[in-house]
Amino acid sequence: MIDPTRFNQQMDFLLEIDKLKQIQRRNLLLDGSRTESTAEHSWHIALLACVLREYSDDPVNLEQVLLMLLVHDIVEIDAGDTYAYDETANLDKEEREHQAADRLFGLLPADQSPLFHKLWLEFEAMQTAESRFANAVDRLMPLWHNYYCGGTIWLENRIRKSQILKRMQPIQNGSRALWQAAMQIVDRAIQDGYVLDDSE
Repeated sequence: MIDPTRFNQQMDFLLEIDKLKQIQRRNLLLDGSRTESTAEHSWHIALLACVLREYSDDPVNLEQVLLMLLVHDIVEIDAGDTYAYDETANLDKEEREHQAADRLFGLLPADQSPLFHKLWLEFEAMQTAESRFANAVDRLMPLWHNYYCGGTIWLENRIRKSQILKRMQPIQNGSRALWQAAMQIVDRAIQDGYVLDDSE
């Protein structure tokens, strides 16, 4: 039997998160035709985690990883997508996203709201094996997108190797194997002229 009050709260949340489909990220689709939405990004990295789980440094609960990946960017509905290399926009990112998490997860029933909020906080903290692996795949996919789109966004923003290495650091914390793969992409991006070497 459905509790109408509970069900309405769940529906309010599910309808609200449809807005994630409207949040545009900086990464291009691989065909270069347009930028991806945050909802598309969340789907892609969730599937990436399923395919690449064997490369996690530690055994992980895949369900926990997937839940984190599906939840972690919901805050962008209110906070927007903050470009990783925009230092000014990143100054208040944490505050904006915490406010968004409070509002959005607060739409859920009282027993579900803390669970979703906790998943989001776990992802951000990167302390568990699951959150470290989730962060690794979250950083890896945009790296691939940027490279296989000819470095368009990197070139537009004159991104340097040191900036990418700093941004990609969570990959190393979750998967040494994926870190090696990421560093190969970075080296190729420099060779292909997509990324500036810091010596330049």
